[in-house]
Amino acid sequence: MPFPSGLEPADLPEDAVEVGRIADAWGVKGWFKVLPYSAHPEALFSSKRWFLLPSERGVPAFTGSMRLAIKEAKDHSGGVVASAHDVTDRSGAEALRGSRIFVSRASFPTAAANEYYWVDLIGLTVVNREEVVLGSVRELLSTGPQTVLVLEYVQDGKSQERLIPFVAAYVDDVDLVARRILVDWQLDY
Repeated sequence: MPFPSGLEPADLPEDAVEVGRIADAWGVKGWFKVLPYSAHPEALFSSKRWFLLPSERGVPAFTGSMRLAIKEAKDHSGGVVASAHDVTDRSGAEALRGSRIFVSRASFPTAAANEYYWVDLIGLTVVNREEVVLGSVRELLSTGPQTVLVLEYVQDGKSQERLIPFVAAYVDDVDLVARRILVDWQLDY
């Protein structure tokens, strides 16, 4: 199957993180709209090489994983639009519709002090000040004013869930190297 212009076959990097998908063409000069999975899509802006997997719905325009050389990605009216080298018209951009976008974690911008990418927190073990393991981070939820850690743990042979606000009042330390989060939280909260 031939693939759309601008794409070249490439393996996904081992540290690839899915960061969004291509929604549709935007304009007539090859630009396309992107639906980012983050409210702060810096990874899309900082990386000049996106890796794409075909849409999971409809007839895919290509198979396997592909690399797309990005010329520019920017905020536009509360969303993201982008252009790629060798995608020069609307039909080229339309061929990318639905593609899942992956970026190498190594190309993410460096987080500021006491800021973390959610993807880096997934899987970390959470312990309290008494060194009691409360679970591991399965996901994070944005509840508006704060982010919440969703922990997974097993009790009496059944998978359980525990929610802890990811705020300084409860989180004492995040150690990415040790893959651990220290919290001021008890089992019975």
